[in-house]
Amino acid sequence: MKTLDFSHLAGSDISYIDSLYEQYKANPQEAEESWRNFFLGFEFGAGKGGAGGEVSEDALKKEFNVFRLIQSFRARGHLLSDTNPIRPRRDRHARITLPDYNLSESDLDTTFYCGSFAGLGGPATLRQIFEHMSKIYCGKIGIEYMHSNDTDMRRWIREEFEKGYLTKNFSKEKKKRILQKLNEANVFENFLQTKYTGQKRFSLEGGESTIPALDSIINEGAEHGAKEFIIGMAHRGRLNILANTLGKTYEYIFSEFEGNSLEQQEAMGDGDVKYHMGYTSAQKTFSEKESQEVYLKLLPNPSHLETVAPVVVGYCRAQIDIAYEGDESKIIPIIIHGDAAVAGQGIVYETLQMSELPGYRAGGAVHFVINNQIGFTTDFTDARSSNYCTSVAKMLDIPIIHVNGDEPEDVVFACELAVKFRQKFKKDVFVDMVCYRKHGHNEGDEPKYTQPHLYGLIAKQKNPRELYLEKLLAKGEVEQALAHEMQEHFKQLLSDRFNNVKQKELPARVKGPHKEWLDLRWSKPEDFLSSPETKVTKEMLDKILKSVTTVPAGFKTLRKAQKILNDRVKAYESDTLDWAMAETFAYGSLLTENHNIRFTGQDVIRGTFSHRHMKVFDENTNEAYCGLDHIQKDQGRVYVYNSLLSEYAVLAFEYGYTQATPRSLNIWEAQFGDFSNGAQIMIDQFISAAESKWRRMSDLVMLLPHGYEGAGPEHSSCRPERYLQLCAEYNMVVCDVTTPANMFHLLRRQLKWEFRKPLIVFTPKSLLRHPQCVSKVSEFTDGKFQELIDDSWVNAKDVKTVVFCTGKIYYDLLNHQQENNRKDTAIVRIEQLYPLPIEQIEAIKKKYKNANLRWVQEEPHNMGAWTYLLRWRDTFKDIDCVARKASASPASGYASVHLREQAEIVTKAFKKD
Repeated sequence: MKTLDFSHLAGSDISYIDSLYEQYKANPQEAEESWRNFFLGFEFGAGKGGAGGEVSEDALKKEFNVFRLIQSFRARGHLLSDTNPIRPRRDRHARITLPDYNLSESDLDTTFYCGSFAGLGGPATLRQIFEHMSKIYCGKIGIEYMHSNDTDMRRWIREEFEKGYLTKNFSKEKKKRILQKLNEANVFENFLQTKYTGQKRFSLEGGESTIPALDSIINEGAEHGAKEFIIGMAHRGRLNILANTLGKTYEYIFSEFEGNSLEQQEAMGDGDVKYHMGYTSAQKTFSEKESQEVYLKLLPNPSHLETVAPVVVGYCRAQIDIAYEGDESKIIPIIIHGDAAVAGQGIVYETLQMSELPGYRAGGAVHFVINNQIGFTTDFTDARSSNYCTSVAKMLDIPIIHVNGDEPEDVVFACELAVKFRQKFKKDVFVDMVCYRKHGHNEGDEPKYTQPHLYGLIAKQKNPRELYLEKLLAKGEVEQALAHEMQEHFKQLLSDRFNNVKQKELPARVKGPHKEWLDLRWSKPEDFLSSPETKVTKEMLDKILKSVTTVPAGFKTLRKAQKILNDRVKAYESDTLDWAMAETFAYGSLLTENHNIRFTGQDVIRGTFSHRHMKVFDENTNEAYCGLDHIQKDQGRVYVYNSLLSEYAVLAFEYGYTQATPRSLNIWEAQFGDFSNGAQIMIDQFISAAESKWRRMSDLVMLLPHGYEGAGPEHSSCRPERYLQLCAEYNMVVCDVTTPANMFHLLRRQLKWEFRKPLIVFTPKSLLRHPQCVSKVSEFTDGKFQELIDDSWVNAKDVKTVVFCTGKIYYDLLNHQQENNRKDTAIVRIEQLYPLPIEQIEAIKKKYKNANLRWVQEEPHNMGAWTYLLRWRDTFKDIDCVARKASASPASGYASVHLREQAEIVTKAFKKD
C-alpha cells in the first residue's frame, strides 16, 4: 500500500480544517485528493465506515491535534534527544507535551487514526503514538530535516529514519568491527600518552567514536558506488585518523614523535608539525557482502580552522571533471569540523553557499562534527547564538543528524544514513557527534582553570570503548576473552611498531591512484634563468581567431557584442593585438594542445572591465556560447564560471582544484586586485607556503587588477608588497607585465615548465584599451616570456639615467620620454619581480655602466616593490626610489591629487642630476 503524506496538514488551522471537512461531507469527490484521503481514513478510524458518516467537531479537532503532535516530534523532537554524554541538555523549549496540543492524560488510551501515519501500521492509542515518536525522535539521535522545502527529501529521510532507527540490528561481525575500531582509537591514544608524555598530539580521547564513524562512512560509501574519499580536518584526532583510518603506518607516526620524520628526511623545504601533514593510501573496506579497495586522501592543512574545507571540495570537483567523467558518486568529500570552528568561521557558510552552484558542486560533502562542547577555553554559550553549532547548515535543504558520541552503534547508524542521503541526493549532509575532550586544548593544557565543573564530570566518565564493551558483554554479543584478546593484540602490535622505529626499520610508503603528477619534477634555481619556448604558429592563431569571432547559425548576438568580435578580427588583420586577444590566444593555444582551462572569479566571463567576453549570449534566449570550446575536434575543455561573491572560499576551492590538475591552466581573477585580501589566509598558508611545508606544488594563476588611475584607495593597489614579501625559495612567480605578447607567453609558460608554481600577475585596467599597449602577431609566433625588457629606442652610449620600473607606470614614463625626446634616459621594465632576474639586471647595469639608476613606482614608498628589492642590497644599493610619499592608505581619494602625484613621479624620474 502506498504511504500517504499528510505533511500538508502542518500549517493548517482548525477552522480551515472544519470548512474543508464540511465540503468533503457535502461532496467527497470534489475534495483535493490528500484531504479526501485524510478524512476518509479518519472516518474509518473513527468507526463510521466510510464517507458521509457523522463525526463530532471535538473528535476532528483532537485527531488533528494528535497529528500536529506527531509533526512536532518530527520538527522539534531533536531538542529533547539524549545526545549529550556528559551533562543534561539545556531547555530549548521544544513544546512537545500533551497540553501544548490541547490533549490530556485522559486521551492517552483513546485510539486515533493518526497512528497510521506515525508508522504504527494503523490506528493506535495516543499513549502508543507518544511513546513511539519519543523513542524515534528523542533517543540518542536527534535529527533536523523538517526545515527543508524539498518534499522528496523530507519523505525519504522520514521513511529511512523512522523505519530504520528502532529496528537497526547490527550483525555480530559488524559489532566486533565497531569494537575493533574503538580499540584502535583508544589504545593508540593511551600508547602515545605513555610513550610521549607531554608532547602535543591533540588527542581524540572522548571522541573515539570518530574512528568507527569514519569507517562506516567509507564502508557505506563503497557499498553505494564510491571509489575515493577525500578528507579535510583540523588537528584534533588527526594522528589517530591517519593511523586507524588511512593506515599511515605506526612506524611513520612514531618516527615523527622521535624527531626523525621520514617526510623530513626525504624533503627539502621547512616541513610542518606532524598533526598538519596529509597522507594518501589504498584500503580494503569492511563488508558483509564483498570487500572493495578504495582510495583515501587526507589533505594537509594549517592551524587555520575550516580553511581546508573548500580545498577538499575543489580537489573532488577536479577528479569528478577529469577522472570520473562527471560522476559525483565516485568520490566523496569528508569534512571533519570542530564545534567551535563550524559555528564561528565564515568560510563554512561560503563553502556551503557554493555547494550546489554549477561551477563548484562536487555532489555534496559528508560533514562530521567532533563536538567537544568547547573551543580551546571557550564554552559553547559564548561561542554561538544558535541552538546548534551546525545551524548554519539549515541554509540548505539538507538533514542535520545529532548523535551521542558515547553510543557507537547510533553514531554508525547516523553516518550510514548520511552517506545514503549523499549518494541519493548529491547534497551536503551533517553529522554532529556530541562528545567531549578529555584533556585540554593540547596535552599540556589545564582545562579546569576555566571549566572546573565540566572537567570534573569528564574525569568520572568511562570512555566510549569501555561503555560499548560493557553493553556487548551484558547482551552476550561478545565474549570477555575475545574482547581482552583483541585489546592485547593491538597493544602488542603498537609495541612491535614502536620497537621497529627504535631500530629504524621503516616500511615503504604507498602511493595513491592518480598519476597526473608523476612526470613532473621539483624546480631548480637554474630553471628561472630563462624561460622555455612558448611560441605558436600563425595557422594556430588563425584557427583560434575564427572560433572566437564566429557564432553558430541562428545565434542572435547582441549588437555591441558582435562589434567586439568584429573588432578582434580587424585588430588581428591590422597587427595590433590587445590584452584580451593575447589572453584568448593563450587559452586557445593551450586548448589545442589538449590542456584544459579552468577560469573562475567574480564576473570573469565578461571581465570586470568588459574586455574579455569569453562567452557571448543570445539576445533572445540568453543561451551562452564559448568559441574557445569549438576550436577543433580534439582539444581540451573550457570550464569558465562567474563565481559567487566570495574570495576566501573560491580561491581555496581553486587551489584544491589545482592539486588534481597539473595539466590544466587554472586561473582565479579578483574583481579588483585588493579584494584578494579577503582570501589572505589562503595566500599565506597554502599558495605561498605549501611546497615548503607539505611538498605540494600548484599551478594556480591569480590575476589581480592593479594600477593607479585615480579610482581611490580601494581600487588602485592589489597590495603587491604583500605578495613580494612572501617570496622566497622559488616558492611562486610574481609578474607585472606590460605587453599583451608577454602576457601570452607568461600564461603558456605555466604548462611548459616541467614543474608547477603558483603565478601572481598584477594585471592592468586602463592598459586593456591603451592604444600603445598592443603587440604584433609576430611576437606570438616567435619568442618566449621576457623577464626583463630593455629600452630599444635609446643608444647605450647616450644614456645618463636608467629608470627601472614595472607595470603600467611604464607607459606614463614612455610618453614623457618620447614627447621630450629624452634619449639620455633608458626605461627598463622588470616584468618578473620574482624570481628576480638578477643576472639580466646586472647585465643592464653593465651595459649602462656610467648611468644613474632609479627605481620608479606608482605605489607609495612603503608599498609596491621597492622595499622588496632592497633584499638584493648589492644590486640595488646605488639605486634611488621615486614613488609616492609613504602612506597609510594605498592611494588618494581625490582625482586632482592623484593626477598631481602621478605627474610629480614622472617629472622626478626624468630629473637631470
